[in-house]
Amino acid sequence: MSWPETTQRNRDGVLEIGGVPLPGLATQFGTPLYIYDEQTLRGRARSIHAAFLNVYERTRIVYAGKAYLSPAIVRILNDESIGIDVVSGGEIFAGVLAGVAPAHMIFHGNNKSRVELAEGVAAGVGLIAIDNDLEIELLNEVARELDREVNVLIRLNPGVDPHTHSKLRTGALDSKFGFPIADGQATRAVARVVTSSRLRLLGYHAHVGSQIFDPRLVEQTIAAMMSFAAQVRDDHGIDPSVVVPGGGFGVADDASGQDVSIEVWARTAADAMRSACQRYGFSLPEMIVEPGRAIVGPAGIALYQVGARKVISRDRTYVSVDGGMSDNIRPALYGARYTACVADRESTGLPIETVTIAGKYCESGDILIERIDLPALRPGDLLAIPMTGAYCLAMASNYNLAPRPAVVLVRDGAVRIIRRRESYEDILRSDIVTPPGEAPAAYDRLSAVIGSL
Repeated sequence: MSWPETTQRNRDGVLEIGGVPLPGLATQFGTPLYIYDEQTLRGRARSIHAAFLNVYERTRIVYAGKAYLSPAIVRILNDESIGIDVVSGGEIFAGVLAGVAPAHMIFHGNNKSRVELAEGVAAGVGLIAIDNDLEIELLNEVARELDREVNVLIRLNPGVDPHTHSKLRTGALDSKFGFPIADGQATRAVARVVTSSRLRLLGYHAHVGSQIFDPRLVEQTIAAMMSFAAQVRDDHGIDPSVVVPGGGFGVADDASGQDVSIEVWARTAADAMRSACQRYGFSLPEMIVEPGRAIVGPAGIALYQVGARKVISRDRTYVSVDGGMSDNIRPALYGARYTACVADRESTGLPIETVTIAGKYCESGDILIERIDLPALRPGDLLAIPMTGAYCLAMASNYNLAPRPAVVLVRDGAVRIIRRRESYEDILRSDIVTPPGEAPAAYDRLSAVIGSL
């Protein structure tokens, strides 16, 4: 089961993670609450790192920060010798704040702004993956103005269809990401880069999608990349020193443990790289792998409090919780299917019913779990949903002006808050309403009530 490694029930039937009972966390920090287990974070990072190093010595692991770029979590991964893949100026800033050396970052994105490129170059980001023609022009200008030489990769669109959700595909021919190989755009991009005195082409990047459960896709991806690299060598005399076949390792949202085997994926990638290098006469390049969800997804859970219950018919009972699509939009966006359990009491032997777990927001699509069998839930119960460590908080919003939840890290019975719950003031901090001192009296009264709660 893909719950955090330290998950267990204590003698009172209460769910614990990292030696910490969840009801106590709910009392201290409120709900919704996101909880990360440090032991699982470190364990996942180490096992993925080892799986690749065991079969391909020239492997580097970078964390796909878009999965959830918490400076506290990135600092833990940095301790485990894992770099970071960033996609914006904000992520570069957060990575630096976490203590990651910019040289250990790779900067991705399909529409990086001139300002973001300048931020990346000025910070000393190790590799910038060029995604489009405009970016070649902008990066040249920035490099000249800052008097820098920039190490770059060309992001390739290899035309590999991963057969995943349409919104998770990034390597099929019809994608906004990368230069297509098939129609010559990638060839023309390389020709522009190699004529630049400021851009140094080190290799190639491709990422065909997320939630990929078939390791054979990485074999196809590497084969396409290395065939293209051979063409570039023939045209320009440049061998690849870096090849990045992406990440996207499939992990089961429902915590069933039916995840893709990282070991098989690593072995398949290593074999494909060696085979291609032998075929084309290349020295083995550095292979950079970009896991995100595979590290943080199983390390995090979401904790909610049960509220209203509504029976529509014999076929549908809605049980609402105090969170939903504002903190986890993945079921609505990607059709993610989760499981859940009651966290504050033992449920073994209790009558089971089929319910729909609904969020509190004003959208009919705000459903966290469409159908699940659970003990009869009561208002005030705590419901824990695993596999929520990735792409939930990263895509959280203030829809309905809901404050984003607090986040805590647990380890060996100790608790550390790594993100406080937003206040209403936090949400509206950037809004301009009235000059100081002119707030209506009702605002003062409401603030006083909130402060007393």
